[in-house]
Amino acid sequence: MSQTVPITVAYGDGIGPEIMEACLFILKEAGARIEIETIEIGEKVYLRGNPAGIEPSAWESLRRTRVFYKAPITTPQGGGFKSLNVTARKTLGLYANVRPCVAYDPFVRTKHPGMDLVIIRENEEDLYAGIEHRQTDEVYQCLKLITRPGSEKIIRYAFEYARQNGRKKVTAFTKDNIMKMTDGLFHRVFDEIGAEYPEIEKEHWIVDIGAAKMADTPEAFDVIVLPNLYGDILSDVAAQIAGSVGLAGSANIGTHAAMFEAIHGSAPRRAGQNLANPSGLLLGGVMMMVHIGQPDVAERVHNAWLATIENGYHTYDIYKEGISREKVGTREFAQKVVEHLGKKPQQLKAVSYSAASGVTRAVEANLDRPPAHKELIGVDVFLHWRERDPNKLGEALKTLGDERLALSMISNRGQKVYPDGLPETFCVDHWRCRFLSPDRTPITHQQVIALLGRVAAAGYDFIKTENLYTFDGVEGFTRGQGE
Repeated sequence: MSQTVPITVAYGDGIGPEIMEACLFILKEAGARIEIETIEIGEKVYLRGNPAGIEPSAWESLRRTRVFYKAPITTPQGGGFKSLNVTARKTLGLYANVRPCVAYDPFVRTKHPGMDLVIIRENEEDLYAGIEHRQTDEVYQCLKLITRPGSEKIIRYAFEYARQNGRKKVTAFTKDNIMKMTDGLFHRVFDEIGAEYPEIEKEHWIVDIGAAKMADTPEAFDVIVLPNLYGDILSDVAAQIAGSVGLAGSANIGTHAAMFEAIHGSAPRRAGQNLANPSGLLLGGVMMMVHIGQPDVAERVHNAWLATIENGYHTYDIYKEGISREKVGTREFAQKVVEHLGKKPQQLKAVSYSAASGVTRAVEANLDRPPAHKELIGVDVFLHWRERDPNKLGEALKTLGDERLALSMISNRGQKVYPDGLPETFCVDHWRCRFLSPDRTPITHQQVIALLGRVAAAGYDFIKTENLYTFDGVEGFTRGQGE
């Protein structure tokens, strides 16, 4: 028998305290060998003036136990409050979000009775880097960051998860027909790493048609790995079409810690009414038990939960006349799961866990890759300019270039508008002005600074620059539409 494992528990907000109490009751009755440290997070902490929603002392507990069992929280409305989930994931390096999405037909209504897929979502970067700026009167910007180490970690994790859990196929979703460099990198790394797993089928879908296929025929997928934003959206879609978002648990895995939770929110309207379904948080707890080396408890709890669902004891959210036997509250549902401990479902597929199944341990990226030969060959200068005539702007900026940095084009919202733009193209007050070395030979930072000095002296408001590099002779930037 494994030793008692310390875990950090947060009861959260809204329905959080009720469902956490129910889940801990079930886990303890099933023999979970855990020692609980409780921390306070969420709404009360936010309203005490902490914009992160978590106190420094709570981080001490999390760094000590390295296991976080978290109920949903409420983030107050209004500016200045940071997402606690994003903060926890990034601070603790929880780069892999694992969300099993399973149908429990006929006991939970679904149009996809054979659905059994796992979505593995990158958790730290992409648009969730949260780097945003207002740049002009009319334009706001959010930076999408996709890194090779981040892509390597999540994609290798997905293949390792598939291998350890007997999954046959891993599918990547990207939008690299449009975002050729960021999503293109994710796709390229998927192909590179996938080649190391010859026994596993590999496929790639453009995310829009892939999402449509998943919603229509989820049985066609097994493990899906995605960048952060797509994974956030599609894991909720997958959980809902499987039967209910309220039934889905989530694991967040990193090298130094792990966090387990439900994927739904705090539902403050249902708080204190003994109505909430604890199933999502409980299934997150099942993944936690595997992670801490107690697969026997995970298996016992999961099968008891399946038997409870199969025997028709349902909370209000999944209760259906003619299918359900009894509508039960949060506490009563937990009691029914406890009564089914030691039993297995008869129609639904029973689960079996071992130390090598369930939640895969974190994997690392290759950080020893030799650097590319990098050369600076130009600069994109972004201007806030309220006039709407790109030809007027282009002719004026041409005079500010020199023999080493010449104006090559101007784009507006990514569409080339100078030279040879069309008058029908709608323009806003945000202009990307591309200056390139005419022969693509390297330039210096001092030459860029001199150009910016001339732009400023001419009365133009440059709000941002992006240096244009080649890496091993390959351009490290995309062309504008029409360039």
